Amino acid sequence: MPTETVKSVYWKGVRDAAPFVLVVVPFALLFGVVATEAGLNVVEALGFSVVVIAGAAQFTALQLLVDDAPTLIAIVSALAVNLRMAMYSASLTPHLGAAPLWQRALVAYFTVDQSYACSVFAFEANPHWTLRHKLAYFFGCVSPICPFWYLATLVGALAGSAMPDWLALDFAVPITFLALTAPMLRTPAHMAAALVSVVTALALSFLPYSLGLLVAGLAGMMTGAGTEVLLERRGIRT
Repeated sequence: MPTETVKSVYWKGVRDAAPFVLVVVPFALLFGVVATEAGLNVVEALGFSVVVIAGAAQFTALQLLVDDAPTLIAIVSALAVNLRMAMYSASLTPHLGAAPLWQRALVAYFTVDQSYACSVFAFEANPHWTLRHKLAYFFGCVSPICPFWYLATLVGALAGSAMPDWLALDFAVPITFLALTAPMLRTPAHMAAALVSVVTALALSFLPYSLGLLVAGLAGMMTGAGTEVLLERRGIRT
């Protein structure tokens, strides 16, 4: 039985996720600025972040719409960018799948890169945690991330074009994904999937509307799954 209280586990989640605020805030500020410069008003920009709550997909959809891409292409591309959420969900289900429907709905909404990355590592490191402990940790991770995402989007939208160019908020986008992705490259399957997806995305960068990303994502997932099957057949643990 776990010795930690549910409250202490919640605050552990808050502490573990808190450093991500340093990149979430610039990321959301940048989106707010870009959204208003693209023609959205403050309410629309904030609503975008509240409803979608997926930074990479938001930037993808917004950029495609600014480039006058068909709405269907923008939606499909954003969904493709967010395909990783389906994999996150499958990974969290063994840990949180027994929760009541309303709690699972909240978990689904608040499953973002940071809350998933922190939670899956903590769950694996603490197999003795009960469902209540796991839920407390997950929502602890969400607490410093999502409110700042909303607030920074609002600030960015209000600031709009007044944000100085030297601030270079776009650094937050690659840093966020490097920080989240690098620790996950722990097996040959992960590394093969990452390599193939990167190479494919670069090779198909000439395709319009970022369609190369769709192909790269599918190629990466197929490569990862195929590598796992091959290694299992050869008796190599992944």
